Amino acid sequence: MNQADTAWMLVATALVLLMTPALAFFYGGLVRSKNALNTMMMSFISLGFVGVLWAMLGYSLAFAPGNDWIGDTSRLFLRGVGLEAQGTIPHLLFMCYQGTFAIITAALISGAIVERMRFPAYVTFICLWAVVVYSPIAHWVWGGGWLFKMGALDFAGGTVVHVNAGVAAFVAALCVGKRNDYQKVALIPHNVPFTLLGAGLLWFGWFGFNAGSALAASPSAALAFTTTMLAPAATLVAWTLIDLMRQQKSTAVGAATAIVVGLVAVTPAAGFIGPMSAIALGAIAAVPSYMGLVWRAKTRLDDSLDVVAAHGVGGTVGALLTGVFAQESLNGIANANGLLFGNPGQLGVQAVAVGAAIVYSGVMSFVLLKLIGLVMPLRAEPRDETAGLDLNQHGEDAYAYAEGSSGLLREVAAPADAVAPSLVGLHSLSR
Repeated sequence: MNQADTAWMLVATALVLLMTPALAFFYGGLVRSKNALNTMMMSFISLGFVGVLWAMLGYSLAFAPGNDWIGDTSRLFLRGVGLEAQGTIPHLLFMCYQGTFAIITAALISGAIVERMRFPAYVTFICLWAVVVYSPIAHWVWGGGWLFKMGALDFAGGTVVHVNAGVAAFVAALCVGKRNDYQKVALIPHNVPFTLLGAGLLWFGWFGFNAGSALAASPSAALAFTTTMLAPAATLVAWTLIDLMRQQKSTAVGAATAIVVGLVAVTPAAGFIGPMSAIALGAIAAVPSYMGLVWRAKTRLDDSLDVVAAHGVGGTVGALLTGVFAQESLNGIANANGLLFGNPGQLGVQAVAVGAAIVYSGVMSFVLLKLIGLVMPLRAEPRDETAGLDLNQHGEDAYAYAEGSSGLLREVAAPADAVAPSLVGLHSLSR
């Protein structure tokens, strides 16, 4: 047991836990005010339900000894998980740290289905998803499973977290369907400063996410800390230049999105690549995610907050570029060089890991949503969706004076088509 490692991991665990409330602000600012509270609750609720399920079931399935596909049940309800050393830190602390990853990964999915999915159905889905989808993939990559044995590199969750959540978000958006007023009225963010605050707090917490994944106060943690600083900075520069070339202005929402894309992309590579490679990776990652956002806006896919472009595409690009930029002399892992350092086969291994996560998460997410849909409706009634989900799903308003989820809902005699024009008037600008 090492006290310095323990102290750093206590801090890192708290930093990653903070990322889920930060995500709530990031997402909450991007929706209309009548859905702000509901959107933020979709992140906060994961702290409870997924956190408890992780301790009861998920940790054992992900990190207990088992086979190549799943952990066994030896650590259910944290049996045998105490203050003994796990590496150089207490086993309970390792469990808590990994639990914060499960919590935010499930919460990420909410960005694709905000403003129309019923809260009970959403909570049911992320609970089942965290156990059935997240835990097995975590075992494959981090728990000694088949991708780990193959040599897949994922320092802090490019495949386990971001590709996994991005694919689930895509499937959820398809299964739940588009918002009733999607592509009919302008759906603009109600509080861009919230989104900027969320992005800043996410970057702050991400130092625990990436540097903490070294599981020690070590040179590897210092390397991951550095790359986590530089890659999003490069993405922000590249994204801003693309914005300026494309529309002659740099948007705040674009800047916040760029930061998140850069953080997502460097996550799998953080402790495996050098600082200059991090800058290159961050700049490269801006392009496909930006193009993904532009393309998605022209389709009927209502991925409300572009989880697929930011996390799915960003995570995929980052995972693949890990196979290009990884450098054994820095990461100290045998045969962990990438394409640029004499090991082109690593890129193929990374592609297999990404493909496996896409297939498994996509299929299982679809099955889970269809099964839940047999038991309870997935989406709110059209009238509730028009009025906003804050009051009818939670009995509260984010803003008593705002565009009026409560005001609209209390006008119970007003037909839905009488409400819609007021929304059109309020949202005269395109997001």
